[in-house]
Amino acid sequence: MEHLINFKDWTPRDVESIIAKAIEIKRDPAKFRDSLLEKSLAMIFQKTSTRTRVSFEVAMTQLGGHAIYLDWLTTQFKLADIRDEIKYLSRNVDCIVARLKRNADLMKMSHASEVPVINGCDDKYHPCQVISDLMTIKEHKGQLQKLKIVYVGVHNNVCNSLIEVCTMTCMQITTVTPIIHEPAQDAELLEKAKETGLYNLTLDLKGAVKDADVVYTDSWVDMELFFDPKFKEEKDERIKLMMPYQINAELLKDSKALIMHDMPIHRDYEISGELIEAPLSIIYDQAENRLHSEKAILLKLLHRE
Repeated sequence: MEHLINFKDWTPRDVESIIAKAIEIKRDPAKFRDSLLEKSLAMIFQKTSTRTRVSFEVAMTQLGGHAIYLDWLTTQFKLADIRDEIKYLSRNVDCIVARLKRNADLMKMSHASEVPVINGCDDKYHPCQVISDLMTIKEHKGQLQKLKIVYVGVHNNVCNSLIEVCTMTCMQITTVTPIIHEPAQDAELLEKAKETGLYNLTLDLKGAVKDADVVYTDSWVDMELFFDPKFKEEKDERIKLMMPYQINAELLKDSKALIMHDMPIHRDYEISGELIEAPLSIIYDQAENRLHSEKAILLKLLHRE
């Protein structure tokens, strides 16, 4: 049984195949209308969500299946052992997507489940997001190999998954990350990426973006913490440190790079408002493609490709 927790057990062929499938689904959605007829997806959310919840729920509906939304706080997951709850749940559904605070809990789920488990985002990885990202880049550029993507911001779960999947598809990735989100540290992933010769780390922002094909940023502070008074001091320190690394018109004035952000966005923090809807911004395409890539993920894991 195959899960999608990260890409450590996936091959480059697996990644390229699922991106191609997502593009095919987007071009002809009617062809896949009944692909998951009478199949059920359980959606467990411990963290807030817009794109992950909407894309998976709509994906299952459009594929002929059914999605069940489970709020962590209104289920027994908050009280019982995760493994027990998953053993029960997986006897009722065909697939599970979980958006959790801790990767360790997601691993417990995958080990206990009798059906495929999809990582809808945790503190270490965000694999569904980067499938959509690379799908979007391929749509706009026609290829992935030899392109240069620059990620600017906090080294977090999205950054990990981008490094992992970009190096698998022969893309060059440079990260400009003055801050590392401690739970996202994955020495094994970074060491493997370095061995490819396709991953670089720098704090020279202008030098990094100068010849980039894609410039990608993400929020510096988790949305759930942004207005939390307990996090205010750390938030203020982060913003002060990160403001020189904002993606803005001045930085990209001589660049023809595509502009990406996985959303949600803190406007005029990690990215200036003027760039969000600039001609080279593909942020909304990137967000829309979560739907099509989610369909491809579901079809792969349920062997309905």
